[in-house]
Amino acid sequence: MPQNPPEFHSRRSSVYGQHGMVASSQPLATAAGLEILRQGGNAADAAVAVAAALNVTEPTSTGIGGDMFALFYEARTGAVTALNGSGRAPAGLTRERILREGFPSALPPYHPHTVTVPGACAGWCDLLERHGTLAMSDVLTPAISLAEGGFPVAPLTAHFWQAGANRQLKTASNGHELTIDGRGPNPGEIFCNPGLARTFRAVAEGGKRAFYEGQIAEAVVDVLQKAGGAMMLADLTEHTSTWEEPASVTFGDYRIHECPPNGQGITALLAFNLLEGFDLAGMDPLSPERLHLEIEALRLAFADARWYISDPQFSNIPLSELLSKDYAAERRKRIDPKRATLDQKRGTPVASSDTVYFCVVDGLGNACSFINSNYMGFGTGIVPKGWGFTLQNRGYNFSLDPEHPNRLEPKKRPYHTIIPGLITRADGSLFGSFGVMGGFMQPQGHLQVGLGLLVDGFDPQSALDLPRFCIDIDNGEQGGAILLEEGIPWRVAAELSALGHPVRPLSGWGRATFGRGQIILRDSASGRLMGGSDPRADGLAMTLV
Repeated sequence: MPQNPPEFHSRRSSVYGQHGMVASSQPLATAAGLEILRQGGNAADAAVAVAAALNVTEPTSTGIGGDMFALFYEARTGAVTALNGSGRAPAGLTRERILREGFPSALPPYHPHTVTVPGACAGWCDLLERHGTLAMSDVLTPAISLAEGGFPVAPLTAHFWQAGANRQLKTASNGHELTIDGRGPNPGEIFCNPGLARTFRAVAEGGKRAFYEGQIAEAVVDVLQKAGGAMMLADLTEHTSTWEEPASVTFGDYRIHECPPNGQGITALLAFNLLEGFDLAGMDPLSPERLHLEIEALRLAFADARWYISDPQFSNIPLSELLSKDYAAERRKRIDPKRATLDQKRGTPVASSDTVYFCVVDGLGNACSFINSNYMGFGTGIVPKGWGFTLQNRGYNFSLDPEHPNRLEPKKRPYHTIIPGLITRADGSLFGSFGVMGGFMQPQGHLQVGLGLLVDGFDPQSALDLPRFCIDIDNGEQGGAILLEEGIPWRVAAELSALGHPVRPLSGWGRATFGRGQIILRDSASGRLMGGSDPRADGLAMTLV
Protein backbone atom coordinates (compact mmCIF):
# COMPACT_ATOMS: atom_id res chain seq x y z
CA MET A 1 0.00 0.00 0.00
CA PRO A 2 1.70 3.26 -1.09
CA GLN A 3 2.17 5.92 1.54
CA ASN A 4 2.21 9.67 1.10
CA PRO A 5 5.67 11.21 1.55
CA PRO A 6 6.09 12.30 5.17
CA GLU A 7 6.47 15.89 6.31
CA PHE A 8 9.37 16.12 8.74
CA HIS A 9 8.21 18.97 10.95
CA SER A 10 9.56 18.13 14.38
CA ARG A 11 7.82 19.83 17.27
CA ARG A 12 9.58 17.80 19.94
CA SER A 13 11.50 19.12 22.87
CA SER A 14 14.65 17.39 24.06
CA VAL A 15 13.98 14.67 26.64
CA TYR A 16 15.41 15.15 30.14
CA GLY A 17 16.20 12.50 32.76
CA GLN A 18 18.78 11.39 35.29
CA HIS A 19 18.54 7.63 35.86
CA GLY A 20 19.29 6.42 32.34
CA MET A 21 18.23 7.17 28.76
CA VAL A 22 17.91 5.39 25.42
CA ALA A 23 17.55 6.98 21.98
CA SER A 24 16.88 4.85 18.91
CA SER A 25 15.03 4.88 15.60
CA GLN A 26 12.25 2.55 16.82
CA PRO A 27 10.04 3.09 19.90
CA LEU A 28 9.85 -0.63 20.70
CA ALA A 29 13.65 -0.91 20.57
CA THR A 30 14.00 2.11 22.85
CA ALA A 31 11.55 0.43 25.24
CA ALA A 32 13.62 -2.78 25.16
CA GLY A 33 16.71 -0.85 26.24
CA LEU A 34 14.82 0.86 29.06
CA GLU A 35 13.54 -2.51 30.24
CA ILE A 36 17.12 -3.77 30.60
CA LEU A 37 18.16 -0.59 32.46
CA ARG A 38 15.17 -1.07 34.76
CA GLN A 39 16.38 -4.60 35.53
CA GLY A 40 19.71 -3.19 36.69
CA GLY A 41 21.64 -3.56 33.46
CA ASN A 42 24.14 -0.93 32.39
CA ALA A 43 24.66 0.92 29.09
CA ALA A 44 26.35 -2.07 27.41
CA ASP A 45 23.56 -4.47 28.38
CA ALA A 46 20.87 -2.07 27.19
CA ALA A 47 22.72 -1.38 23.94
CA VAL A 48 22.77 -5.05 22.94
CA ALA A 49 19.07 -5.33 23.85
CA VAL A 50 18.33 -2.37 21.57
CA ALA A 51 20.44 -3.82 18.74
CA ALA A 52 18.54 -7.11 18.89
CA ALA A 53 15.15 -5.40 19.12
CA LEU A 54 16.03 -3.25 16.10
CA ASN A 55 16.84 -6.44 14.19
CA VAL A 56 13.23 -7.46 14.84
CA THR A 57 11.51 -4.12 14.28
CA GLU A 58 13.73 -2.58 11.58
CA PRO A 59 15.25 -5.45 9.57
CA THR A 60 15.23 -3.04 6.63
CA SER A 61 18.44 -1.58 8.06
CA THR A 62 20.10 -3.89 10.53
CA GLY A 63 20.49 -7.34 11.96
CA ILE A 64 22.59 -10.14 13.29
CA GLY A 65 23.57 -10.94 9.70
CA GLY A 66 25.40 -7.61 9.49
CA ASP A 67 28.20 -5.79 11.30
CA MET A 68 28.52 -3.44 14.27
CA PHE A 69 30.85 -0.89 15.82
CA ALA A 70 30.64 0.60 19.32
CA LEU A 71 32.31 3.18 21.52
CA PHE A 72 31.97 2.66 25.27
CA TYR A 73 32.62 5.32 27.89
CA GLU A 74 33.34 3.90 31.34
CA ALA A 75 32.29 6.43 33.99
CA ARG A 76 34.51 4.94 36.71
CA THR A 77 37.76 5.48 34.78
CA GLY A 78 36.84 7.94 32.04
CA ALA A 79 38.25 5.48 29.49
CA VAL A 80 36.80 5.23 25.97
CA THR A 81 37.13 1.88 24.20
CA ALA A 82 36.32 1.04 20.58
CA LEU A 83 34.91 -2.29 19.43
CA ASN A 84 35.22 -3.32 15.78
CA GLY A 85 32.58 -5.95 15.08
CA SER A 86 32.97 -6.03 11.32
CA GLY A 87 33.58 -9.17 9.30
CA ARG A 88 36.14 -10.24 6.75
CA ALA A 89 35.99 -11.49 3.18
CA PRO A 90 35.94 -15.27 2.74
CA ALA A 91 39.35 -16.90 2.47
CA GLY A 92 38.44 -18.28 -0.94
CA LEU A 93 37.30 -14.97 -2.44
CA THR A 94 40.00 -13.42 -4.61
CA ARG A 95 40.04 -10.66 -7.20
CA GLU A 96 41.10 -13.25 -9.76
CA ARG A 97 37.99 -15.34 -9.04
CA ILE A 98 35.74 -12.32 -9.42
CA LEU A 99 37.37 -11.36 -12.73
CA ARG A 100 37.08 -14.95 -13.92
CA GLU A 101 33.37 -14.90 -13.13
CA GLY A 102 32.84 -11.84 -15.31
CA PHE A 103 32.98 -8.82 -12.98
CA PRO A 104 35.90 -6.67 -14.18
CA SER A 105 35.11 -3.41 -12.36
CA ALA A 106 32.54 -4.04 -9.61
CA LEU A 107 30.27 -6.70 -8.17
CA PRO A 108 26.48 -6.40 -8.46
CA PRO A 109 25.29 -4.97 -5.12
CA TYR A 110 23.31 -8.04 -3.99
CA HIS A 111 25.65 -10.76 -5.23
CA PRO A 112 26.63 -13.49 -2.70
CA HIS A 113 30.27 -12.46 -3.15
CA THR A 114 29.42 -9.19 -1.37
CA VAL A 115 28.68 -11.11 1.85
CA THR A 116 31.48 -10.76 4.36
CA VAL A 117 31.42 -12.74 7.61
CA PRO A 118 28.63 -11.25 9.77
CA GLY A 119 30.39 -9.65 12.73
CA ALA A 120 27.39 -8.40 14.72
CA CYS A 121 26.78 -11.46 16.88
CA ALA A 122 30.39 -11.71 18.03
CA GLY A 123 30.40 -7.97 18.66
CA TRP A 124 27.27 -8.14 20.83
CA CYS A 125 28.78 -10.98 22.87
CA ASP A 126 32.18 -9.31 23.21
CA LEU A 127 30.65 -6.01 24.34
CA LEU A 128 28.75 -7.81 27.10
CA GLU A 129 31.77 -9.86 28.10
CA ARG A 130 33.95 -6.78 28.60
CA HIS A 131 31.50 -4.12 29.78
CA GLY A 132 28.14 -5.74 30.54
CA THR A 133 26.64 -6.96 33.80
CA LEU A 134 23.78 -9.20 32.67
CA ALA A 135 23.64 -12.56 30.91
CA MET A 136 22.92 -12.67 27.16
CA SER A 137 19.77 -14.67 27.93
CA ASP A 138 18.39 -11.71 29.90
CA VAL A 139 19.49 -9.12 27.36
CA LEU A 140 17.86 -10.90 24.39
CA THR A 141 14.53 -11.56 26.14
CA PRO A 142 12.76 -8.38 24.89
CA ALA A 143 13.75 -9.04 21.28
CA ILE A 144 12.69 -12.68 21.49
CA SER A 145 9.28 -11.59 22.79
CA LEU A 146 8.87 -9.10 19.94
CA ALA A 147 9.89 -11.65 17.32
CA GLU A 148 7.65 -14.43 18.64
CA GLY A 149 4.63 -12.35 19.61
CA GLY A 150 4.78 -9.94 16.70
CA PHE A 151 4.79 -6.15 16.63
CA PRO A 152 3.05 -3.36 14.67
CA VAL A 153 5.38 -2.06 11.96
CA ALA A 154 6.16 1.67 12.15
CA PRO A 155 5.31 3.92 9.16
CA LEU A 156 8.77 4.82 7.80
CA THR A 157 9.99 1.29 8.37
CA ALA A 158 7.00 -0.02 6.42
CA HIS A 159 7.87 2.20 3.45
CA PHE A 160 11.45 0.94 3.24
CA TRP A 161 10.38 -2.65 3.98
CA GLN A 162 8.05 -2.55 0.98
CA ALA A 163 10.83 -1.14 -1.18
CA GLY A 164 13.18 -3.92 -0.05
CA ALA A 165 10.55 -6.58 -0.68
CA ASN A 166 10.27 -5.36 -4.28
CA ARG A 167 14.03 -5.11 -4.65
CA GLN A 168 16.35 -7.74 -3.14
CA LEU A 169 13.90 -9.87 -1.10
CA LYS A 170 11.87 -10.69 -4.20
CA THR A 171 14.72 -12.58 -5.86
CA ALA A 172 17.08 -13.48 -3.00
CA SER A 173 17.27 -17.00 -1.64
CA ASN A 174 14.63 -17.41 1.11
CA GLY A 175 13.92 -13.67 1.03
CA HIS A 176 10.21 -14.46 1.34
CA GLU A 177 10.81 -15.27 5.03
CA LEU A 178 10.89 -11.53 5.71
CA THR A 179 7.72 -10.72 3.77
CA ILE A 180 3.98 -11.23 4.12
CA ASP A 181 2.98 -13.21 1.04
CA GLY A 182 5.81 -11.61 -0.91
CA ARG A 183 5.18 -8.01 0.13
CA GLY A 184 6.40 -5.74 2.87
CA PRO A 185 4.03 -5.06 5.78
CA ASN A 186 1.83 -1.98 5.86
CA PRO A 187 2.06 0.64 8.64
CA GLY A 188 0.61 -0.84 11.82
CA GLU A 189 0.43 -4.37 10.41
CA ILE A 190 1.63 -7.09 12.79
CA PHE A 191 4.77 -8.96 11.76
CA CYS A 192 6.09 -12.08 13.49
CA ASN A 193 9.55 -13.54 12.91
CA PRO A 194 9.77 -17.00 14.54
CA GLY A 195 12.99 -17.76 12.66
CA LEU A 196 14.78 -14.77 14.21
CA ALA A 197 13.42 -15.70 17.65
CA ARG A 198 14.95 -19.15 17.09
CA THR A 199 18.30 -17.51 16.24
CA PHE A 200 18.22 -15.34 19.35
CA ARG A 201 17.29 -18.29 21.59
CA ALA A 202 20.29 -20.19 20.23
CA VAL A 203 22.64 -17.27 20.94
CA ALA A 204 21.06 -16.72 24.39
CA GLU A 205 21.86 -20.31 25.30
CA GLY A 206 25.13 -20.90 23.45
CA GLY A 207 26.71 -17.47 22.97
CA LYS A 208 28.60 -16.62 19.81
CA ARG A 209 29.62 -20.24 19.24
CA ALA A 210 25.95 -20.97 18.54
CA PHE A 211 26.10 -18.52 15.64
CA TYR A 212 29.54 -19.20 14.16
CA GLU A 213 29.42 -22.99 14.59
CA GLY A 214 26.65 -25.54 14.29
CA GLN A 215 23.28 -25.19 12.58
CA ILE A 216 23.23 -21.42 11.99
CA ALA A 217 26.72 -21.37 10.47
CA GLU A 218 25.86 -24.39 8.32
CA ALA A 219 22.73 -22.64 7.07
CA VAL A 220 24.74 -19.50 6.22
CA VAL A 221 27.31 -21.48 4.25
CA ASP A 222 24.67 -23.62 2.55
CA VAL A 223 22.59 -20.72 1.23
CA LEU A 224 25.63 -18.78 0.04
CA GLN A 225 27.30 -21.68 -1.73
CA LYS A 226 24.06 -22.61 -3.47
CA ALA A 227 23.85 -18.98 -4.67
CA GLY A 228 27.43 -19.12 -5.98
CA GLY A 229 29.27 -17.61 -3.03
CA ALA A 230 32.66 -18.47 -1.55
CA MET A 231 31.89 -18.62 2.20
CA MET A 232 33.12 -21.70 4.06
CA LEU A 233 32.53 -22.87 7.65
CA ALA A 234 36.12 -22.00 8.54
CA ASP A 235 35.47 -18.36 7.61
CA LEU A 236 32.79 -18.24 10.30
CA THR A 237 34.50 -20.28 13.00
CA GLU A 238 37.70 -18.23 12.71
CA HIS A 239 35.96 -14.85 13.01
CA THR A 240 36.97 -12.50 15.84
CA SER A 241 36.05 -8.96 16.85
CA THR A 242 38.84 -6.54 17.75
CA TRP A 243 39.17 -4.00 20.56
CA GLU A 244 40.99 -0.91 19.36
CA GLU A 245 42.19 2.50 20.50
CA PRO A 246 39.63 5.12 19.40
CA ALA A 247 40.71 7.76 16.90
CA SER A 248 40.14 11.27 18.21
CA VAL A 249 40.84 14.98 17.73
CA THR A 250 40.37 17.99 19.96
CA PHE A 251 37.88 20.64 18.90
CA GLY A 252 37.99 23.64 21.20
CA ASP A 253 37.47 22.38 24.75
CA TYR A 254 36.18 18.98 23.60
CA ARG A 255 37.58 15.72 22.27
CA ILE A 256 35.66 13.93 19.53
CA HIS A 257 36.08 10.13 19.43
CA GLU A 258 35.45 7.79 16.50
CA CYS A 259 36.30 4.17 15.74
CA PRO A 260 39.52 3.92 13.68
CA PRO A 261 39.71 2.37 10.18
CA ASN A 262 38.38 0.22 8.59
CA GLY A 263 35.50 2.52 9.58
CA GLN A 264 35.13 5.97 8.02
CA GLY A 265 34.96 7.88 11.30
CA ILE A 266 38.24 9.65 10.57
CA THR A 267 36.42 11.45 7.72
CA ALA A 268 34.47 13.44 10.31
CA LEU A 269 37.61 14.01 12.39
CA LEU A 270 39.51 15.34 9.37
CA ALA A 271 36.67 17.79 8.68
CA PHE A 272 36.48 18.94 12.31
CA ASN A 273 40.23 19.59 12.26
CA LEU A 274 39.93 21.66 9.09
CA LEU A 275 37.02 23.75 10.37
CA GLU A 276 38.68 24.48 13.70
CA GLY A 277 40.63 27.18 11.85
CA PHE A 278 37.52 29.21 10.95
CA ASP A 279 35.27 31.43 13.10
CA LEU A 280 32.13 29.36 12.65
CA ALA A 281 30.48 30.76 15.77
CA GLY A 282 30.12 34.10 14.01
CA MET A 283 28.11 32.57 11.17
CA ASP A 284 24.50 31.49 10.96
CA PRO A 285 24.48 27.64 10.78
CA LEU A 286 22.40 27.73 7.57
CA SER A 287 24.20 30.65 5.95
CA PRO A 288 25.84 30.04 2.55
CA GLU A 289 29.22 31.09 4.02
CA ARG A 290 29.05 28.47 6.77
CA LEU A 291 27.65 25.69 4.58
CA HIS A 292 30.28 26.38 1.92
CA LEU A 293 33.09 25.90 4.44
CA GLU A 294 31.54 22.70 5.78
CA ILE A 295 31.11 21.30 2.26
CA GLU A 296 34.68 22.15 1.29
CA ALA A 297 36.06 20.61 4.47
CA LEU A 298 34.14 17.41 3.81
CA ARG A 299 35.29 17.25 0.18
CA LEU A 300 38.89 17.41 1.40
CA ALA A 301 38.18 14.86 4.14
CA PHE A 302 36.58 12.40 1.72
CA ALA A 303 39.46 12.81 -0.74
CA ASP A 304 41.77 11.44 1.96
CA ALA A 305 39.33 8.95 3.42
CA ARG A 306 38.43 7.26 0.15
CA TRP A 307 42.10 6.45 -0.38
CA TYR A 308 43.50 5.77 3.08
CA ILE A 309 40.62 3.95 4.83
CA SER A 310 41.10 0.20 4.59
CA ASP A 311 41.86 -2.76 6.83
CA PRO A 312 44.88 -1.72 8.96
CA GLN A 313 45.98 -5.36 9.07
CA PHE A 314 46.67 -5.06 5.33
CA SER A 315 47.67 -1.40 4.94
CA ASN A 316 49.96 1.05 6.72
CA ILE A 317 47.47 3.86 7.49
CA PRO A 318 49.22 7.09 8.64
CA LEU A 319 46.51 7.79 11.19
CA SER A 320 48.35 10.11 13.57
CA GLU A 321 49.70 12.16 10.66
CA LEU A 322 46.29 12.40 8.97
CA LEU A 323 44.71 13.67 12.19
CA SER A 324 47.51 16.05 13.17
CA LYS A 325 46.85 19.79 13.48
CA ASP A 326 49.84 20.48 11.19
CA TYR A 327 48.34 18.38 8.41
CA ALA A 328 44.99 20.13 8.89
CA ALA A 329 46.68 23.53 8.64
CA GLU A 330 48.32 22.55 5.36
CA ARG A 331 45.15 21.07 3.87
CA ARG A 332 43.08 24.06 5.06
CA LYS A 333 44.95 26.22 2.53
CA ARG A 334 43.03 24.41 -0.21
CA ILE A 335 39.71 25.83 1.01
CA ASP A 336 38.75 28.96 -0.91
CA PRO A 337 35.99 30.85 0.97
CA LYS A 338 34.82 32.36 -2.32
CA ARG A 339 34.80 29.35 -4.66
CA ALA A 340 33.89 25.65 -4.67
CA THR A 341 36.60 23.14 -5.52
CA LEU A 342 34.98 19.97 -6.82
CA ASP A 343 38.11 18.00 -7.66
CA GLN A 344 40.00 17.97 -4.37
CA LYS A 345 42.87 15.48 -4.36
CA ARG A 346 44.09 13.40 -1.45
CA GLY A 347 47.00 14.71 0.56
CA THR A 348 50.24 12.93 1.42
CA PRO A 349 50.89 13.07 5.15
CA VAL A 350 54.48 12.24 6.00
CA ALA A 351 54.87 9.46 8.56
CA SER A 352 57.42 10.19 11.49
CA SER A 353 49.89 6.09 5.61
CA ASP A 354 21.49 1.96 5.46
CA THR A 355 22.08 1.21 9.10
CA VAL A 356 20.78 1.89 12.63
CA TYR A 357 22.48 4.14 15.15
CA PHE A 358 21.43 4.42 18.77
CA CYS A 359 22.91 5.42 22.10
CA VAL A 360 22.44 4.59 25.76
CA VAL A 361 23.62 6.38 28.90
CA ASP A 362 22.93 4.70 32.22
CA GLY A 363 22.40 6.23 35.64
CA LEU A 364 26.07 5.86 36.57
CA GLY A 365 27.19 7.83 33.53
CA ASN A 366 28.43 4.91 31.42
CA ALA A 367 27.64 5.50 27.74
CA CYS A 368 27.45 3.27 24.69
CA SER A 369 27.44 4.72 21.18
CA PHE A 370 26.41 1.84 18.94
CA ILE A 371 25.81 1.25 15.24
CA ASN A 372 24.67 -1.92 13.46
CA SER A 373 24.04 -2.42 9.75
CA ASN A 374 23.23 -4.74 6.86
CA TYR A 375 24.58 -2.01 4.53
CA MET A 376 22.05 -1.58 1.67
CA GLY A 377 18.74 -2.00 3.47
CA PHE A 378 18.26 -5.75 3.76
CA GLY A 379 21.85 -6.27 2.58
CA THR A 380 21.85 -8.99 -0.07
CA GLY A 381 18.35 -10.07 1.03
CA ILE A 382 19.69 -13.64 1.27
CA VAL A 383 18.24 -15.47 4.30
CA PRO A 384 19.80 -18.62 5.84
CA LYS A 385 16.79 -20.91 5.59
CA GLY A 386 14.62 -20.87 8.69
CA TRP A 387 16.68 -18.40 10.76
CA GLY A 388 14.87 -15.13 10.02
CA PHE A 389 17.71 -12.71 9.21
CA THR A 390 19.33 -11.43 6.02
CA LEU A 391 23.02 -11.41 5.17
CA GLN A 392 24.82 -8.13 4.61
CA ASN A 393 26.44 -6.92 1.39
CA ARG A 394 29.31 -4.98 2.97
CA GLY A 395 31.85 -6.50 0.57
CA TYR A 396 30.37 -4.30 -2.16
CA ASN A 397 32.63 -1.56 -0.76
CA PHE A 398 35.83 -3.36 -1.73
CA SER A 399 37.78 -1.88 -4.63
CA LEU A 400 38.73 -4.12 -7.55
CA ASP A 401 41.62 -1.77 -8.38
CA PRO A 402 44.71 -3.88 -7.56
CA GLU A 403 46.65 -0.75 -6.52
CA HIS A 404 44.05 0.58 -4.10
CA PRO A 405 44.61 0.06 -0.33
CA ASN A 406 40.96 -1.05 -0.04
CA ARG A 407 41.36 -3.67 -2.79
CA LEU A 408 39.62 -7.00 -2.30
CA GLU A 409 41.79 -9.61 -0.61
CA PRO A 410 40.94 -12.83 1.25
CA LYS A 411 40.23 -12.44 5.00
CA LYS A 412 40.25 -8.64 4.68
CA ARG A 413 37.77 -6.16 6.15
CA PRO A 414 36.36 -3.63 3.66
CA TYR A 415 35.97 0.14 3.96
CA HIS A 416 33.06 0.54 6.36
CA THR A 417 30.58 3.40 6.34
CA ILE A 418 29.05 2.80 9.80
CA ILE A 419 30.44 4.98 12.60
CA PRO A 420 29.41 5.73 16.20
CA GLY A 421 30.54 9.00 17.77
CA LEU A 422 31.28 10.11 21.33
CA ILE A 423 32.42 13.45 22.83
CA THR A 424 34.29 14.08 26.07
CA ARG A 425 35.22 17.33 27.78
CA ALA A 426 38.75 18.55 28.41
CA ASP A 427 38.62 17.05 31.93
CA GLY A 428 37.74 13.63 30.49
CA SER A 429 34.10 13.68 31.56
CA LEU A 430 31.37 12.53 29.21
CA PHE A 431 29.78 15.29 27.15
CA GLY A 432 27.62 13.00 25.07
CA SER A 433 27.01 10.12 22.70
CA PHE A 434 25.91 10.91 19.15
CA GLY A 435 25.62 9.50 15.67
CA VAL A 436 23.89 9.85 12.32
CA MET A 437 23.26 6.72 10.24
CA GLY A 438 23.07 6.51 6.46
CA GLY A 439 25.96 5.31 4.26
CA PHE A 440 28.38 8.03 3.19
CA MET A 441 26.12 10.60 4.85
CA GLN A 442 27.34 9.46 8.25
CA PRO A 443 30.53 11.55 8.64
CA GLN A 444 28.68 14.46 7.04
CA GLY A 445 25.94 14.08 9.63
CA HIS A 446 28.49 13.78 12.44
CA LEU A 447 30.05 17.07 11.36
CA GLN A 448 26.77 18.97 10.98
CA VAL A 449 25.18 17.67 14.18
CA GLY A 450 28.46 17.98 16.10
CA LEU A 451 28.88 21.61 15.07
CA GLY A 452 25.31 22.28 16.15
CA LEU A 453 26.17 20.96 19.61
CA LEU A 454 29.69 22.35 20.06
CA VAL A 455 29.63 25.62 18.10
CA ASP A 456 26.00 26.72 18.11
CA GLY A 457 25.06 25.40 21.56
CA PHE A 458 21.95 23.62 20.33
CA ASP A 459 20.14 21.12 22.51
CA PRO A 460 20.04 17.56 21.09
CA GLN A 461 16.64 17.79 19.43
CA SER A 462 17.37 21.15 17.83
CA ALA A 463 20.70 19.87 16.49
CA LEU A 464 18.91 16.89 14.91
CA ASP A 465 16.02 18.97 13.54
CA LEU A 466 18.25 21.39 11.63
CA PRO A 467 18.05 20.83 7.84
CA ARG A 468 21.15 19.17 6.38
CA PHE A 469 23.17 18.92 3.20
CA CYS A 470 24.73 15.78 1.73
CA ILE A 471 27.55 15.54 -0.78
CA ASP A 472 26.40 12.87 -3.22
CA ILE A 473 29.37 10.52 -3.45
CA ASP A 474 27.58 7.32 -4.46
CA ASN A 475 29.87 7.20 -7.48
CA GLY A 476 32.83 6.98 -5.13
CA GLU A 477 33.98 10.56 -5.73
CA GLN A 478 33.65 13.54 -3.43
CA GLY A 479 32.90 16.04 -6.23
CA GLY A 480 29.23 15.17 -6.66
CA ALA A 481 26.12 17.30 -6.34
CA ILE A 482 25.20 18.96 -3.05
CA LEU A 483 21.83 17.61 -1.98
CA LEU A 484 19.98 20.19 0.09
CA GLU A 485 17.21 19.23 2.46
CA GLU A 486 13.89 21.02 2.34
CA GLY A 487 14.11 23.81 4.92
CA ILE A 488 17.38 25.27 3.64
CA PRO A 489 16.26 28.61 2.13
CA TRP A 490 16.19 28.97 -1.66
CA ARG A 491 18.36 32.10 -1.32
CA VAL A 492 21.06 30.00 0.35
CA ALA A 493 20.83 27.37 -2.39
CA ALA A 494 21.23 30.07 -5.03
CA GLU A 495 24.29 31.53 -3.31
CA LEU A 496 25.90 28.08 -2.98
CA SER A 497 25.28 27.57 -6.68
CA ALA A 498 26.92 30.92 -7.43
CA LEU A 499 29.99 29.73 -5.50
CA GLY A 500 30.22 26.79 -7.91
CA HIS A 501 28.39 24.04 -6.01
CA PRO A 502 26.03 21.90 -8.11
CA VAL A 503 22.99 21.95 -5.82
CA ARG A 504 19.85 19.80 -5.87
CA PRO A 505 16.98 20.09 -3.35
CA LEU A 506 15.36 16.98 -1.88
CA SER A 507 12.05 16.58 -0.07
CA GLY A 508 9.54 13.86 0.84
CA TRP A 509 10.94 10.33 0.95
CA GLY A 510 14.21 11.66 -0.45
CA ARG A 511 14.95 13.19 2.94
CA ALA A 512 16.07 9.75 4.12
CA THR A 513 19.29 10.66 2.27
CA PHE A 514 20.20 13.01 5.11
CA GLY A 515 20.46 10.25 7.71
CA ARG A 516 18.79 9.57 11.02
CA GLY A 517 20.53 10.49 14.24
CA GLN A 518 20.32 10.11 17.99
CA ILE A 519 21.97 12.16 20.75
CA ILE A 520 22.24 11.87 24.53
CA LEU A 521 24.19 14.52 26.46
CA ARG A 522 25.18 14.37 30.14
CA ASP A 523 25.78 17.23 32.57
CA SER A 524 28.87 16.27 34.55
CA ALA A 525 27.90 18.22 37.68
CA SER A 526 24.29 17.09 38.15
CA GLY A 527 24.22 13.86 36.13
CA ARG A 528 21.23 15.22 34.21
CA LEU A 529 20.68 13.62 30.81
CA MET A 530 19.26 15.34 27.73
CA GLY A 531 18.40 13.41 24.59
CA GLY A 532 16.92 13.76 21.14
CA SER A 533 15.85 11.53 18.25
CA ASP A 534 15.81 12.30 14.55
CA PRO A 535 12.43 13.33 13.07
CA ARG A 536 13.46 11.56 9.84
CA ALA A 537 12.88 8.17 11.55
CA ASP A 538 10.16 6.47 13.60
CA GLY A 539 12.05 6.55 16.89
CA LEU A 540 12.37 8.57 20.06
CA ALA A 541 14.48 9.20 23.12
CA MET A 542 13.06 8.02 26.45
CA THR A 543 14.28 8.24 30.01
CA LEU A 544 14.15 5.80 32.89
CA VAL A 545 11.89 7.01 35.68
